[in-house]
Amino acid sequence: MADVDALKAEVKKLSARAMNLKMNLHDLSEELPINWQTIPELAQQAFEAFRDLEAKRAELKQAEQA
Repeated sequence: MADVDALKAEVKKLSARAMNLKMNLHDLSEELPINWQTIPELAQQAFEAFRDLEAKRAELKQAEQA
């Protein structure tokens, strides 16, 4: 059960990071064309955050079913 709790904590942390990056992308889009050069870097960070979150959620789901 400790593993499940640890995974839940990791999911929560990754979710907060992903939502923060989502908001950063949103803010950037509202400010365009200012800082348009940062689009690829910020988009990559958001992509990786959501990818990691999805993977951790799948891991948590497996742990809860075990």
